[in-house]
Order: sequence, then structure tokens, then C-alpha cells
Amino acid sequence: MSDIQAILGQKVLIVEDDRGLAQLLADETGDAGFRSRWVLSVEQAESILDEWEPDLVVSDIRLPGANGFDLLQKVKTMHAPPAFLVITAFGTISQAVNALKAGADDFLTKPLDLDHFMHCVIRTLETRTLREEIKQFRKMHEYETFHGMYGQSRPMRILFDQITQIASAGGPVLITGESGVGKELVARAIHKESDRKKGPFIAVNCAGIPETLMESEFFGHTAGSFTGAQKSRQGLFEEAEGGTLLLDEIADMPFFLQAKLLRILQDGKIRPIGSNREQQVDVRVIAATHQDLEKEVENGHFRQDLFYRLETFTIEVPPLRDRGEDIELLAGIFLTRFATQMGKRIRGFTDDALYSLQKYPFPGNIREFQNAVERAVTFCKSSQIASKHLPMRIRNYISGSGDQKFPSWLTGVSSVPLPSLAEVEQRYIKHVLEQVNGNKKRAADILGVARRTLYRRLG
Repeated sequence: MSDIQAILGQKVLIVEDDRGLAQLLADETGDAGFRSRWVLSVEQAESILDEWEPDLVVSDIRLPGANGFDLLQKVKTMHAPPAFLVITAFGTISQAVNALKAGADDFLTKPLDLDHFMHCVIRTLETRTLREEIKQFRKMHEYETFHGMYGQSRPMRILFDQITQIASAGGPVLITGESGVGKELVARAIHKESDRKKGPFIAVNCAGIPETLMESEFFGHTAGSFTGAQKSRQGLFEEAEGGTLLLDEIADMPFFLQAKLLRILQDGKIRPIGSNREQQVDVRVIAATHQDLEKEVENGHFRQDLFYRLETFTIEVPPLRDRGEDIELLAGIFLTRFATQMGKRIRGFTDDALYSLQKYPFPGNIREFQNAVERAVTFCKSSQIASKHLPMRIRNYISGSGDQKFPSWLTGVSSVPLPSLAEVEQRYIKHVLEQVNGNKKRAADILGVARRTLYRRLG
């Protein structure tokens, strides 16, 4: 039998008018780690389909009242249709073939072999899960990416419009925003949208270059211009000829170098160290910073004239906390990326985990968000990422936030109205099941109830 770890906890609905057989099949699937329910008729099945949303329906063809074909037609109209297995007596295989033509995934003949039954259940659920993963992957790629950036929220639509407009302007650009929002991605997008897109794009972090080497790094030097300069060397401005140079963390550029940068922005000329001649360069400069340059000017750490020259075209990248509409989209994109890299079959996030991601402010923005999802995928051993897989700081923030005075598995996504006792019981049962990876026998032992009682209370 295959590894069913990726599909543990999925829901199986048994529709069989033989009560003993229905209970037996529910017990078999429950013991294997699935969440099972059984009913005796199509009418009973239809009453719970939309609410319970099973992942697999196992149905006899011959049932009192409406038959298995009628149920199959109902299932196929659902928003997220479950897989469908047909049970038929040996003498009615032709009916089973007709069921396959109508959309059933497979059929089984009576008398049932339980090992074969479980093999079919597992194989069918694995196939359905794989199809859902492919669908999710395709859906992810249906969202238009703007040069590597995803977003449907209003702040991101405004940002994309600004990039398009500024790209054609030609002058220097100042990109501001908190750490981790993706300022370099914005700079690359400006480059790719401009008429310089065929030229080089070079990014340099001003905070990462020793001050004694900065001038040589930016403008180059001639052989013998200083101790150790055995050969002439091009600077970054020459390397970026015809393209774009991103000066990240511009606020950390030394004051003396700021004056030289201002002159380049004004007349487009550089002078390598040790050279007596200036040379013209054709480079678009984009500066980026997470610091408040106006305050840096007031404090005397940044040249006012350079600030005014840079701020002509300013783009402020929105923080992730202002992009609530994008959280679920980004979560799905990063989940697909990391699950694919790690070879894991993870279908998505539990409601509780998604709620945690939506409520946490992510001071580290996209970078922190991406790392959180990567961690969750790494530690997730089930088919869905739950809150327990998220970093501790996110879980602590949610459990201690003012709008949620009870654990999230207890209160759900809304703090008002308070849940009823029956709702609390159901959520606690689901929480225990989540902790034991869907093993109903272990969950029943922990809860101190019989497995049949557990099935009943799960609804």
C-alpha cells in the first residue's frame, strides 16, 4: 500500500443501504486515518454534501429511492467535486461502466475485498490530490506577474502603474519602503519597462562596500593610482553603460561621495581615480533606501541638493500589512514553489493558518513572509499547513492579540459572537485530530470516547 501521509485527514462519505457494510467501510477508512461518515440513502447524502464537503464519495448504485447515478450527477455540479467510487454487484458491471462514462473515478464489485477497497480509496484520493495540485499550479500562473511581482490589491496596482509611467521618463528614481518589501524587484521592473532593458542592470549595496574602496568601486581607477592598484579597473558606472545602476541603501553612501554622485546625475561624467580626464557615461541611476532621507538631510547626514535631485521620481513600495488582499495569493504562490522544490504534496493552508498569516503584521514584509511559508512547508507532514507549522513569533502574536482571547482553533476566525459549547467541543476535537495527524484511534483515546462516538460528534 502506498504512503498515504499526504492525504491523511481527507473526508470519505460512504453511501450504502446495508448498514453493517456501511459501518464496516467507515471503520476501515477511519482506522487508516481518514475522516469518515456513512449514510444509508442518496437523500441523506445530499443533505450533508455541501456542508461537509467530502473529498471522496463511495456509493452503491442500487439504493432506496434515488440511485448512485443520481448522486453522481449531484456531485459533479459541486464547486469542488469530490472523487467518486461506485460499488456494484458482480452481475451489473455494465452499470459500473456507464458510471465511469458519467464521471465516476472507479468501481468495485461485491462482495468487497477490504484490502482492494482500501487500495482503491487511497489511489483515488492520491489522484484527486495530484489533480488539485496541478490545478493550483495552473491557477497560480494565471495571475499575471509584473516582472516577478504578484499583487491584486489596490496599493500594488498603483505601484505597477507608477513603474510603467516612471520607466519611460529617463531621469533618476528614488525607491523608498521598509526592509523586505522588494525594492530591488521594483528597480528591475523599471529597468525592464524602459528602453534600456537590453542594457545591463547592476545592483550594489552601498552599506556593503568599505568606505575606503567606494570611490574606486563606483568610478574605477588607473594602474598605479594607489598602493595595490596594479591594473586599471572599470567602475560600476562604466559596467552599467547603456543600462541601469541600482544604488541600494543610498543613505549609507559617504558624504564626500554624494557630491560626486550629484555631479554625475547633472552632467553624466565620471573621473576614474588617477585619471586626468573625465569620460561620459550613459547610465540611469536608481537609488533605494528604507530610511527617511528627509530626516537624514535634517541631521546633516545626506546632501539636500542630492535628495532634491533624486526625489523627482519617487516610488514608495507598500508594506505587506497594507496588502491584505494579496496574502492568500502570495501564500499559495510560495507554497507551490517550496512544496515543488521539496517534493511534497501539500494542498493548502487550514483556515486557522491562513487567518494567522492575514493577521500577523510581518515587519520583515515579503522576505519574512516567504521565509515563514518555507519553514511551514519544511515541517509540514500532512496535506495542509496548520498554525503549528508557522514560526513561533506568529503563533505567539495571534494568541496574544487583542481581538483573539482564546486559541484560534477554539474561537475560529471571528471574536464575536462567542462560540457555543457545541462549537467549542467540535473545534477541540478537530484540534486533537490535527495534533495526531488525523489518527482517529489516538484521538478517541485522548478524548476518552469510543471511536463511533468520535465519528458521530465530528458530524
